Amino acid sequence: MRFNVLTLFPEMFEPVKYSIIGKALKKNIIEINLINIRDFSKDKHKKVDDTPYGGGAGMVIRPDVVYDAYKSIKDPNIKVIYLSPQGKTLNQKKVEEFSKEQSLTLLCGHYEGIDQRVLDKIVDEEISIGDYVLTGGEIPAMVLIDAICRYVPGVIANESMKEESFSEGLLEYPQYTRPEVFEEDRVPEILISGHHENIDKWRKQEAVRITKIKRPDLIN
Repeated sequence: MRFNVLTLFPEMFEPVKYSIIGKALKKNIIEINLINIRDFSKDKHKKVDDTPYGGGAGMVIRPDVVYDAYKSIKDPNIKVIYLSPQGKTLNQKKVEEFSKEQSLTLLCGHYEGIDQRVLDKIVDEEISIGDYVLTGGEIPAMVLIDAICRYVPGVIANESMKEESFSEGLLEYPQYTRPEVFEEDRVPEILISGHHENIDKWRKQEAVRITKIKRPDLIN
Protein backbone atom coordinates (compact mmCIF):
# COMPACT_ATOMS: atom_id res chain seq x y z
CA MET A 1 0.00 0.00 0.00
CA ARG A 2 1.19 3.51 -0.81
CA PHE A 3 0.72 6.65 1.28
CA ASN A 4 1.35 10.03 -0.35
CA VAL A 5 1.69 12.69 2.35
CA LEU A 6 1.34 16.39 1.51
CA THR A 7 3.02 18.25 4.35
CA LEU A 8 5.02 21.33 5.29
CA PHE A 9 7.12 19.27 7.71
CA PRO A 10 8.20 15.94 6.15
CA GLU A 11 10.89 15.53 8.81
CA MET A 12 8.15 14.94 11.39
CA PHE A 13 7.45 11.53 9.84
CA GLU A 14 10.79 10.04 10.86
CA PRO A 15 9.18 8.06 13.77
CA VAL A 16 7.03 5.98 11.41
CA LYS A 17 10.19 4.42 9.97
CA TYR A 18 10.71 2.34 13.11
CA SER A 19 9.23 -0.76 14.74
CA ILE A 20 6.59 -2.79 12.84
CA ILE A 21 5.96 -0.15 10.18
CA GLY A 22 9.70 0.24 9.66
CA LYS A 23 9.97 -3.48 8.91
CA ALA A 24 7.06 -3.25 6.47
CA LEU A 25 8.79 -0.34 4.71
CA LYS A 26 12.00 -2.36 4.33
CA LYS A 27 10.02 -5.27 2.87
CA ASN A 28 8.25 -2.89 0.45
CA ILE A 29 4.87 -3.99 1.80
CA ILE A 30 4.02 -0.33 2.29
CA GLU A 31 5.43 2.89 0.85
CA ILE A 32 5.35 6.38 2.34
CA ASN A 33 5.93 9.13 -0.21
CA LEU A 34 6.54 12.47 1.54
CA ILE A 35 5.82 15.57 -0.54
CA ASN A 36 6.96 18.91 0.85
CA ILE A 37 4.31 21.48 -0.04
CA ARG A 38 6.88 24.23 0.42
CA ASP A 39 8.84 22.90 -2.58
CA PHE A 40 6.02 24.15 -4.82
CA SER A 41 6.06 27.72 -3.61
CA LYS A 42 6.93 30.27 -6.29
CA ASP A 43 8.03 32.75 -3.63
CA LYS A 44 11.80 33.16 -3.31
CA HIS A 45 11.48 32.70 0.45
CA LYS A 46 9.35 29.55 -0.03
CA LYS A 47 6.38 31.22 1.64
CA VAL A 48 3.20 29.14 1.39
CA ASP A 49 0.67 31.16 3.40
CA ASP A 50 -1.00 34.56 3.40
CA THR A 51 -3.43 36.64 5.47
CA PRO A 52 -7.09 35.58 5.40
CA TYR A 53 -9.59 37.52 3.32
CA GLY A 54 -12.11 39.20 5.63
CA GLY A 55 -9.52 39.67 8.35
CA GLY A 56 -8.82 37.60 11.42
CA ALA A 57 -5.90 36.07 13.27
CA GLY A 58 -3.35 33.73 11.78
CA MET A 59 -2.38 32.76 8.26
CA VAL A 60 -4.00 30.53 5.64
CA ILE A 61 -2.16 28.15 3.30
CA ARG A 62 -2.49 29.23 -0.33
CA PRO A 63 -4.55 27.06 -2.70
CA ASP A 64 -2.17 27.24 -5.68
CA VAL A 65 0.79 25.84 -3.73
CA VAL A 66 -1.25 22.92 -2.38
CA TYR A 67 -2.73 22.22 -5.81
CA ASP A 68 0.67 22.14 -7.51
CA ALA A 69 1.95 19.73 -4.83
CA TYR A 70 -1.11 17.55 -5.39
CA LYS A 71 -0.63 17.52 -9.16
CA SER A 72 2.95 16.27 -8.72
CA ILE A 73 1.63 12.91 -7.47
CA LYS A 74 1.75 10.34 -10.25
CA ASP A 75 -0.89 7.98 -8.95
CA PRO A 76 -3.94 6.84 -10.96
CA ASN A 77 -5.84 5.71 -7.83
CA ILE A 78 -5.54 8.94 -5.88
CA LYS A 79 -7.92 9.38 -2.95
CA VAL A 80 -7.27 12.46 -0.82
CA ILE A 81 -7.89 12.51 2.92
CA TYR A 82 -7.66 15.88 4.67
CA LEU A 83 -6.74 15.60 8.35
CA SER A 84 -9.06 18.11 10.00
CA PRO A 85 -10.89 18.59 13.34
CA GLN A 86 -14.02 19.13 11.21
CA GLY A 87 -13.83 15.64 9.71
CA LYS A 88 -15.55 12.39 10.65
CA THR A 89 -14.05 10.85 13.77
CA LEU A 90 -11.70 7.98 12.97
CA ASN A 91 -12.79 4.53 14.15
CA GLN A 92 -11.80 0.93 13.49
CA LYS A 93 -14.45 0.42 10.82
CA LYS A 94 -13.11 3.40 8.87
CA VAL A 95 -9.53 2.12 9.30
CA GLU A 96 -10.49 -1.23 7.79
CA GLU A 97 -12.26 0.55 4.94
CA PHE A 98 -9.17 2.64 4.14
CA SER A 99 -6.90 -0.41 4.30
CA LYS A 100 -8.63 -1.81 1.21
CA GLU A 101 -7.39 1.11 -0.91
CA GLN A 102 -4.31 0.68 -3.10
CA SER A 103 -3.11 4.15 -2.13
CA LEU A 104 -4.14 7.14 -0.04
CA THR A 105 -3.02 10.75 -0.18
CA LEU A 106 -3.00 12.49 3.19
CA LEU A 107 -3.18 16.29 3.27
CA CYS A 108 -1.80 17.89 6.44
CA GLY A 109 -3.03 21.37 7.29
CA HIS A 110 -1.30 24.03 9.40
CA TYR A 111 -1.78 27.55 10.76
CA GLU A 112 -5.44 28.65 10.37
CA GLY A 113 -6.03 26.01 7.72
CA ILE A 114 -6.00 25.69 3.92
CA ASP A 115 -7.89 27.82 1.40
CA GLN A 116 -11.32 26.23 0.99
CA ARG A 117 -11.19 26.35 -2.81
CA VAL A 118 -8.44 23.77 -3.12
CA LEU A 119 -10.07 21.58 -0.46
CA ASP A 120 -13.29 21.58 -2.49
CA LYS A 121 -11.32 20.67 -5.59
CA ILE A 122 -9.12 17.78 -4.42
CA VAL A 123 -10.34 16.38 -1.07
CA ASP A 124 -12.48 13.22 -1.06
CA GLU A 125 -12.91 12.90 2.70
CA GLU A 126 -12.04 14.73 5.93
CA ILE A 127 -10.93 12.74 8.98
CA SER A 128 -10.46 13.78 12.61
CA ILE A 129 -8.71 11.72 15.28
CA GLY A 130 -10.72 13.35 18.08
CA ASP A 131 -12.63 16.38 19.26
CA TYR A 132 -9.63 18.58 19.97
CA VAL A 133 -7.32 20.81 17.93
CA LEU A 134 -3.64 20.13 17.23
CA THR A 135 -0.99 22.42 15.76
CA GLY A 136 -1.04 20.58 12.44
CA GLY A 137 -2.15 17.50 10.53
CA GLU A 138 1.13 15.58 10.70
CA ILE A 139 0.47 13.72 13.96
CA PRO A 140 -3.08 12.73 12.89
CA ALA A 141 -1.63 11.54 9.56
CA MET A 142 0.86 9.35 11.41
CA VAL A 143 -1.95 7.94 13.56
CA LEU A 144 -3.91 7.12 10.42
CA ILE A 145 -0.91 5.50 8.71
CA ASP A 146 -0.14 3.38 11.77
CA ALA A 147 -3.74 2.23 12.18
CA ILE A 148 -4.19 1.37 8.50
CA CYS A 149 -0.84 -0.40 8.08
CA ARG A 150 -1.79 -2.97 10.68
CA TYR A 151 -4.51 -4.21 8.31
CA VAL A 152 -2.24 -4.44 5.27
CA PRO A 153 -1.48 -8.12 4.55
CA GLY A 154 2.00 -9.09 5.68
CA VAL A 155 2.48 -6.31 8.24
CA ILE A 156 1.04 -8.16 11.25
CA ALA A 157 0.06 -11.81 11.76
CA ASN A 158 -3.64 -12.45 11.13
CA GLU A 159 -4.10 -14.13 14.53
CA SER A 160 -2.94 -10.99 16.35
CA MET A 161 -5.51 -8.88 14.50
CA LYS A 162 -8.44 -11.08 15.50
CA GLU A 163 -7.92 -10.64 19.24
CA GLU A 164 -7.29 -6.90 19.43
CA SER A 165 -9.45 -4.18 20.94
CA PHE A 166 -12.33 -3.14 18.65
CA SER A 167 -11.75 -6.11 16.29
CA GLU A 168 -15.05 -7.65 17.46
CA GLY A 169 -16.61 -4.50 18.89
CA LEU A 170 -15.07 -5.14 22.33
CA LEU A 171 -11.93 -4.09 24.18
CA GLU A 172 -9.18 -6.67 24.47
CA TYR A 173 -8.94 -9.02 27.46
CA PRO A 174 -6.03 -8.47 29.95
CA GLN A 175 -2.63 -9.93 29.09
CA TYR A 176 -0.07 -11.54 31.40
CA THR A 177 3.47 -12.90 31.10
CA ARG A 178 6.34 -14.07 33.35
CA PRO A 179 7.01 -13.90 36.25
CA GLU A 180 4.05 -15.95 37.42
CA VAL A 181 4.03 -13.97 40.68
CA PHE A 182 4.73 -10.21 40.70
CA GLU A 183 4.60 -8.23 43.95
CA GLU A 184 2.50 -11.05 45.50
CA ASP A 185 0.04 -10.78 42.62
CA ARG A 186 -0.40 -14.08 40.77
CA VAL A 187 -1.36 -14.68 37.15
CA PRO A 188 -4.99 -15.94 36.90
CA GLU A 189 -4.98 -19.70 37.45
CA ILE A 190 -7.02 -20.36 34.30
CA LEU A 191 -4.19 -19.08 32.07
CA ILE A 192 -1.71 -21.70 33.33
CA SER A 193 -4.25 -24.54 33.35
CA GLY A 194 -3.50 -25.66 29.79
CA HIS A 195 -7.25 -25.96 29.10
CA HIS A 196 -7.56 -23.91 25.91
CA GLU A 197 -11.35 -24.05 25.65
CA ASN A 198 -11.73 -22.65 29.16
CA ILE A 199 -9.04 -20.05 28.49
CA ASP A 200 -10.91 -18.84 25.39
CA LYS A 201 -14.14 -18.65 27.37
CA TRP A 202 -12.43 -16.68 30.18
CA ARG A 203 -10.90 -14.24 27.70
CA LYS A 204 -14.27 -13.55 26.06
CA GLN A 205 -15.88 -12.98 29.46
CA GLU A 206 -13.05 -10.62 30.46
CA ALA A 207 -13.37 -8.71 27.18
CA VAL A 208 -17.06 -8.11 27.86
CA ARG A 209 -16.42 -7.20 31.52
CA ILE A 210 -13.69 -4.69 30.68
CA THR A 211 -15.71 -3.15 27.86
CA LYS A 212 -18.69 -2.66 30.19
CA ILE A 213 -16.45 -0.86 32.70
CA LYS A 214 -14.26 1.24 30.36
CA ARG A 215 -16.39 1.72 27.24
CA PRO A 216 -20.03 0.92 28.01
CA ASP A 217 -20.99 2.86 24.87
CA LEU A 218 -19.58 0.00 22.78
CA ILE A 219 -21.88 -2.50 24.52
CA ASN A 220 -24.92 -0.25 24.08
